[in-house]
Amino acid sequence: MAITPDTKDWTWVIERPCAACGFDPSTVRRDDVADRIARSAVGWDAALARPEARDRPDEATWSVLEYGCHLRDVHRIMRERLGLMLAQDGAAFANWDQDVTAVEDAYGEQDPATVAAELAAEAAAFAAAYRTVGDDDWARTGLRSNGSAFTVESFAIYALHDLEHHRVDVGLAARPAD
Repeated sequence: MAITPDTKDWTWVIERPCAACGFDPSTVRRDDVADRIARSAVGWDAALARPEARDRPDEATWSVLEYGCHLRDVHRIMRERLGLMLAQDGAAFANWDQDVTAVEDAYGEQDPATVAAELAAEAAAFAAAYRTVGDDDWARTGLRSNGSAFTVESFAIYALHDLEHHRVDVGLAARPAD
C-alpha cells in the first residue's frame, strides 16, 4: 500500500517549535550540532530489531524499517547538501522526492540490521561534516528546488528537526539521554 506523500513545507521549524515532537529551534547551538546529529542515531538499532519493525501501524504511516531507511537517506542527502553549501555559496540543491525514493528503493523490503548499520554510518558521516564547519561558514547559503533558502546554520536546525522528529515517530525519545 502506498503512503500519501507528505507535501508540507516543514521549513517553519527553523523559526518555531514543533508541537508534534517538542523540537525547539531556539535550543540549537552551533557547538552542539555535530553531537546532536551523531546522537540522533542512538536507539535506532534497537528499534529496527523489534519483531514488528517491518509492520506499518496503519495504512498512512511508515513502518519503523521504512523510517529507518528514510533517516539513513536523510543523513546522506543533508551531508551532500552541506558539502554543496561549503563548496559554493548559494548552491542549488537538486530535488529529492522522499516518497519516490521509498518506493523505488523498496524501503519495506530492506534488511533491518543492514539499515541500522548504514543509518549509524551516515549519521557519523553527517556529524563529521558539520564538525568541519568553520566560524565563517555558518552564513553560507543554499537553495532548495522549491525556493526555500538556507544558511549552513538554519540548515542545521532544519536537519536536526527531521532527525529528532522521526525518532518520536517510531517511539524513541526525540533526543537520547546523555
